[in-house]
Amino acid sequence: MKNIGIWMDKEKAKIVVLDNGKESLETLSSEIEFFNPKGGSRSKTRWGPQDVVQDSKYLEREKHQMKAYFKNILPSLRDANKIALFGPADTIDKFNIELEDNYPDIFEKVKTVTKKDSMTDNQVRALVRDFFQD
Repeated sequence: MKNIGIWMDKEKAKIVVLDNGKESLETLSSEIEFFNPKGGSRSKTRWGPQDVVQDSKYLEREKHQMKAYFKNILPSLRDANKIALFGPADTIDKFNIELEDNYPDIFEKVKTVTKKDSMTDNQVRALVRDFFQD
């Protein structure tokens, strides 16, 4: 029986695989750029219009990078019996929605989606071990 627990945020994913008493941890980097759009300017006239930075192109770029990140995680989930997802922010929710929309065979194996703050490798291992101990 192969159980997989994933703790993920925008920066990295820690994948813990429990397979018949053996335990392994793999860390995947997301390679998502952290955008901090700068710019915009004041008008030369007093109380005039402002030039605004359009951040839609940054958000679109981030969305594509997120999809690539999720695709990098999928091969390790293919032969899992049960999957548990953990993470601090909305990245874990976006991943769950991606599974639900595009990968229903993997989505049906997801047993929990739980919010957890930053954790060390050992804390992630213990969390996944404790979850699947039932």
